[in-house]
Amino acid sequence: MATLVFVESADGKIKKNSIEAVAYAHAMGQGVTALALGTVEQAELEALGVYGAQKVLHSADSSFDKAGLEAITAVVAKAMQDESSDILVLANSSLGTPLAGRVAARTGAALASNVVSLPDTSSGFVVRKSIYTGKAFAFVELKKTKKVIGIRKNAAEIKEVGSKASVTAYQAGAPVAEAVKVLSSEKATGEVLLPEANIVVSGGRGMKGPEHWGVLEELAATLHAATGCSKPVSDMGWRPHHEHVGQTGVKVAPQLYIAVGISGAIQHLAGVNSSKCIVVINKDAEAPFFKAADYGIVGDAFEIIPKLTEAIKAAK
Repeated sequence: MATLVFVESADGKIKKNSIEAVAYAHAMGQGVTALALGTVEQAELEALGVYGAQKVLHSADSSFDKAGLEAITAVVAKAMQDESSDILVLANSSLGTPLAGRVAARTGAALASNVVSLPDTSSGFVVRKSIYTGKAFAFVELKKTKKVIGIRKNAAEIKEVGSKASVTAYQAGAPVAEAVKVLSSEKATGEVLLPEANIVVSGGRGMKGPEHWGVLEELAATLHAATGCSKPVSDMGWRPHHEHVGQTGVKVAPQLYIAVGISGAIQHLAGVNSSKCIVVINKDAEAPFFKAADYGIVGDAFEIIPKLTEAIKAAK
């Protein structure tokens, strides 16, 4: 039986973390059925087949664009039953994480969140998950027949393994009465948003003030990266709060994280330690961040960043 994957979308586009979830489910080798809700472009749905989905179920009811957890939980649980899927895979996200718990409770499934690798089925069904904000890993055996797996960003490599998938209209059933109604939503604006970014350029108090952020913005634009900042920077009003990266802000897992003038407090590290590669630029050679860095540059950021930007432009 196929693994069911719940895919998230925004502005008609499938989110990258959901494409990773499809790739993860495909690698499990049991076939993949994807479930999408609300307004999503047909081409986006069909493209899920390229990454491993054999079938895509789509409930095009626009009410799902602003639906709450109760309504989405009901539909996902129903889809698991309709498709006879014992395994649900979805991305760890602001929607996926609470949804996973609710679906597990409703279906009586075993739950594992923050999973970072494919299950080991040589003796049971064991998954490896990140714990303690990425400082350690736990191996968890899911013993129930039904299982819900929430995967951490970058847990699966996105590969083109197939062709366009067939898209089938899915009858989600009567809407569930919800205790909470979403009236409107506001999204952070910008060319590249932090949760979806493959590259993030962040600045800290070492930037000395908001008037100096232009050099970081130019570097970010050159790299097609998102901009972020440390908590003290957002607290002082140098940058908007939605750019705050850390344990109490946005947790990111890009391919490349560039930290400029950030000392590396444990709260900040907790929000970035899932990054594939971390580059630290700081004039303080004793900055704690260097211990977590893959690459480090000791020097004045106001000299280094412009040169780095020009070198990248020249390389292009």
